[in-house]
Formats: sequence, structure tokens, C-alpha cells
Amino acid sequence: MHHFDYNDGVLHAEGVNLVELAAAVETPFYCYSSATLIRHFDVFTRAFSDVKTLVCYAMKANSNQAVIKTLANCGAGADVVSGGELKRARAANIPPDKIMFSGIGKSAAELVLAVDEGILCINVESEPELELLSSIAAGKGRTARVSVRVNPDIDAKTHRKIATGKAENKFGIPISRAREVYALAAKLPGIAVIGVDMHIGSQITELEPFDNAFALLADFVRLLRADGHRISHIDLGGGLGIPYGHEVEPPPDPSAYAEMVKRATRDLGCTLVFEPGRVIVGNAGILVTKVLHLKRGETKTFVIVDAGMNDLVRPTLYEAHHEIRPVRQAAGLTPAKVDVVGPVCESGDFLALDRDMVPPRPGDLLAVMSAGAYGAVQAGTYNTRPLVPEVLVRQAEWALVRPRLEVADLIALDRLAPWL
Repeated sequence: MHHFDYNDGVLHAEGVNLVELAAAVETPFYCYSSATLIRHFDVFTRAFSDVKTLVCYAMKANSNQAVIKTLANCGAGADVVSGGELKRARAANIPPDKIMFSGIGKSAAELVLAVDEGILCINVESEPELELLSSIAAGKGRTARVSVRVNPDIDAKTHRKIATGKAENKFGIPISRAREVYALAAKLPGIAVIGVDMHIGSQITELEPFDNAFALLADFVRLLRADGHRISHIDLGGGLGIPYGHEVEPPPDPSAYAEMVKRATRDLGCTLVFEPGRVIVGNAGILVTKVLHLKRGETKTFVIVDAGMNDLVRPTLYEAHHEIRPVRQAAGLTPAKVDVVGPVCESGDFLALDRDMVPPRPGDLLAVMSAGAYGAVQAGTYNTRPLVPEVLVRQAEWALVRPRLEVADLIALDRLAPWL
């Protein structure tokens, strides 16, 4: 569910008229709904209200400070994958004891920051990382709490670029070898083993991969306890998919996911840690863009808009489908098959291919739906196109939570060599 609906033929974000908002901030821009963010977090947490849990929002999905703060106010912790995200989480006043640090390539500086902040847990991805962390923590006279990310070699049945739980993926330590890594961790100074971590991928639309993975995880926890490790939490990652508007069957509801998780973990007595990202923010955001031209080619019609692949890379990077709606409804017109493309000088610059829609007119506004996750955070400045604004709405009010950069700002980042 989201809070983007038509009112008198005009799409609104909660109580905000998107035509009026576009006139105020100019296109393209991202728009996020506070009510949707809060509702999605509440639905997820209520599904686990009868067990001890910690829900750490996966900031990589959308790291706008206003989004993070909105969820922090709901009680969310944070799953971070960089030192920058850790600093963002702390800037939003998320307590250190609600922060998990994931990611395969943590630098020494990032591990120093995590140790200094005293965060809840560092999800270790390799023996070299574990040994580096030990030397840092011991050198400071501190203890770093860790879990080891295990790779179960399970097909998450998702896009290959967002699968993380198969043997050929770079993430985690093979579950067949993870026991010896735990034995190493128990011997290292400055290290306290407190949990186990597993995350098998993103935009997972079936429960079976989770079920298979968590059954392996539960057995592994029992094995570790038999070896004498004190496992107080299991980090089950995130990955639950959302509807993007073209699915034959919708992804599982959080309540169905929760029942499956509780069956797999009911006798372990562990705190359950989750790292949801997309399922919280994906359908809480849209990208609003303006039609520049219609161009009729030999075989198809191109709808050229002012948002490009640098603003939303998911369609070309992941072959992702995003529903596209007119901001003003047009009745009685005949749909046609079109490509919705941007102004970037690349053939891969598109938002939709072979899409059946009523051809809009130049100046019309379109809303690219389900763009709250992995939209703005993956945006770039290719073709010297500045990053676009982000807006947060709450009922009938809105706030600019990231202003539009100007070309002059991009140029000012460069420095001429002294001989130029």
C-alpha cells in the first residue's frame, strides 16, 4: 500500500498536489510519502510483535537524512554498509546499540569508526577482515562484537545482480567453512562472538528460498552452540520483495514471511535481527518527470522525458519494471506501445520499453512509481546532469529534503592543474 492517489484527476502524494509541487521544485524530482514509510515499518514490525526483534533499516536502499530520521522516530535501527552510512545513522540519532555494520569491503578506517562508536555488531565477511578488526579493537583496549556472515549457496530466485546467497557470489563465508572461522574468532583478542548473519538477496518474491536458507541457519546455530559459542542473535537480513505493478502474483506479505521465520527459529531463543530496505521505502517514493517531446520512429514512438538513466538506473541496470502513471488523468484516449526514454546520450537511457500507455503530450507530467528504493541513492551526474531534488511530504505539507544541485556546483568540485 502507498499514499499516491488521484484526487479530481490529479495524482497526489498524500495531500500534496503533484502538479503544484512540480511547479514549485521543477522536474525531475523524487517525492517520498511519510505516511507510507511509517505504515510499512509498522506492518513489518507488528508481524514480529510476539518475538524479540530488532529491525535495522537497510540504509543503502535510501539514505536521505529525512527518510532515516522518519524511520528512527518509529524506533528503527540501522543496517549500514559504509563508514558514510554509519555517520548518517548517528547523525539521525540512531543509538549505537541499534546499528549493524554489513558489507564485504570494510576499510581499516571504517572498522576504527565502528569500534569507536561501540555499535551493536559488525557482520564479518572474511578471515582477513576478522583479523584486522581484532588488531584494531585489541589495540584500543576495546571489544568488537561480531557475527559471521554465512553463505548458504541457495538460489534466491531473483535477478542475478542482486542475488547474494549463492556460492559464486562474493558475499559471506561458505557455510561449510564457517565453523572454523567461528573457532578462529573465539581465539582472537578484542573479539566477542554474539551472533550469526545471513542475507541471500534482494527483491525475493517467494518464501521457499528464505525457508530453505533459514532452516540451514537454525541448524548452524545449534552446531555453534554445541561448540561452546554464545549466540544471542541471528541476523536474517532483508530481501523481501515489493510489487512493482507487473507481477502475476504479488510478493509475500510480511505476515506470511514472519510466520515462516518464526517456524524456523522458534526453539533458538535468539533475538531476531532484520535488515529490511526496499520493503520499507520502495513504494514510498516516486520520480516525477516532464515530457519534453514525442518522436515517432520507423518502428515505435519515443516519449522523451527530462529524467534519465543517471536519475533512475534500475531499468537499464536490472531490466527493472516501474509502473508509469500520468500525473493528470486523461480519459477516453487510446493506449499505444511506446518507449519512455531520457535525454542521456546512451541507448541504454530508458525508463520503460514497449510500454502500453496513452501517449502524453509535451509538458505533461509522468510519475515513475515504486522509485523510493535504489533510485536517488544510485543516481549520478553523467552528462553533467546535476542530482535532482528530493521532497518529503506529510499530509498536506511538503519539504525539500535535498535541494537540486546546479551545474556550477559540479564544475566547482573540479580543480585545474597548475599548468592549465
